[in-house]
Amino acid sequence: MSLIEIAASSTYATSVWMAARNNVHTWWIGIIGCLLYGWVFFSVQLYADVTLQLFFIVSSIVGWVNWLSGNKGKAIHVRKTPIWVIAAFALAALCVSSCYAYLLHTFTDAWSPWVDSLVMTFSIMAQFMLMGRRLENWYVWLLVNTIAIPLYASRELYLTAGLYLIFWCNAWYGLYQWRREMKTL
Repeated sequence: MSLIEIAASSTYATSVWMAARNNVHTWWIGIIGCLLYGWVFFSVQLYADVTLQLFFIVSSIVGWVNWLSGNKGKAIHVRKTPIWVIAAFALAALCVSSCYAYLLHTFTDAWSPWVDSLVMTFSIMAQFMLMGRRLENWYVWLLVNTIAIPLYASRELYLTAGLYLIFWCNAWYGLYQWRREMKTL
């Protein structure tokens, strides 16, 4: 466990904790965590996760703006997603994951490119849903965290694996909290 992994996980944990509480500060804190985790994942050859951190930085900026003014200049509220949209996102995530894993497997020395790519693409799906304050993002985060925990443990990133276990619990809390908030609207 390195100091950079500790700093990355602490920052990232704070960001995810704030997301479950529907707090807009989740975005700028998340950007710092992504920068740190990009460095961590590069050092252990999880290149799909490095790419994912770059995506998270850009999407955090967009999400930050969207949460504050995405509803015609007003803050957007928690909302549900039509099932056909979820199915389309999931199909796209599987297709992109397969292509990206094939590229990593063929052209790099990536560790577990298929599982790593699944974590990346479903994280992107969850992030898009989080940016739109869509309730179902928490189900996708549950899936991502379930896949990511053994992947990170297999690379001896035990702190990160433990963090994703906490994220798994936090996703249940986020789902509960956002459902409660929807009922008050």
